Amino acid sequence: MSLDVSPALLEQAERGEVDEAEFVDCVRTSLPYAWEMISSLVAQLKVDGGEFADNQTPPPSEQHRGQLLRALASDAIRGALQRHFGVRLAFQNCHRVAVFPLDASADERLAKFTSVRAQLLNQSPELRDC
Repeated sequence: MSLDVSPALLEQAERGEVDEAEFVDCVRTSLPYAWEMISSLVAQLKVDGGEFADNQTPPPSEQHRGQLLRALASDAIRGALQRHFGVRLAFQNCHRVAVFPLDASADERLAKFTSVRAQLLNQSPELRDC
């Protein structure tokens, strides 16, 4: 299961629209490693400035890696996180998460980060089966 959904939040979804803040809180509590990774990168981007902030350290376990994959592979989760933090998220391999500002100044760097070339250059034998 991707998220630990409370009965109240599930009821809300069954009735219709879901409060996005409650959904984001569900993501925060269900995927704490992914949440911490993204929130720390957002803080780094705000403090250091620059075009983007990224993580290049593989997760400590498969459970942690799974949290990143679930958070970034789901359009709903990824979109909610981007709106919540006010950033654009990018993802390479099975662990390299990056956050980019929303403004157009980061467009070129985001395009380079998410390019086929960048994906190929970011390969390593250690990550082949991640």
